[in-house]
Amino acid sequence: MESRIIFVRIATPEDVQYVNEIIKETESSAIARGSGISKRTPESISQKILEGKAVIAVTTTNEWVGFSYFETWENGNFVSNSGLIVAPKFRNSGVAKCIKNRIFKMSRRIHPNAKIFSITSGAAIMKMNSDLGFEPVTYAEITHDFDFWEGCKSCVNYDILNQKKKCNCLCTAMLFDPTLKHSSDSCQ
Repeated sequence: MESRIIFVRIATPEDVQYVNEIIKETESSAIARGSGISKRTPESISQKILEGKAVIAVTTTNEWVGFSYFETWENGNFVSNSGLIVAPKFRNSGVAKCIKNRIFKMSRRIHPNAKIFSITSGAAIMKMNSDLGFEPVTYAEITHDFDFWEGCKSCVNYDILNQKKKCNCLCTAMLFDPTLKHSSDSCQ
């Protein structure tokens, strides 16, 4: 990959132009990994961008590099960090970690008292979450919001989630609880 400057920033309305690319890469990446993923609609990704709930990475030439977003649940008691994806040619460059750190800090700044969670089947995301102070938890410890779990319906593993009565699935739930002391707190 030739040397390019990559900006990781809060998404703006102009970034809606990347929505189809984000959705396409999210789905093809899940297929390549052989894992499930909740499919997002162009409208839902656009909404996150327009509401100021997304982080995007782009090059100086406006090439899409990566994306993530957050959503609130149970009247702001929980925040999910979701949808982290990086374009294949930019993987293994550290940009995913930059995006993850930015969406996490944004979530903490806007919702300082909320518990932040992430569900994933990816080892790299689990490592990034751990580095930020997330810990593996049972599904009982994350949101019980009906709409959150409805979002899982488009995942190929939804039948497993239902059979297990939403107690677990193939994804690992990880939680950052702001009421606990975290070793990373001194660096933030």
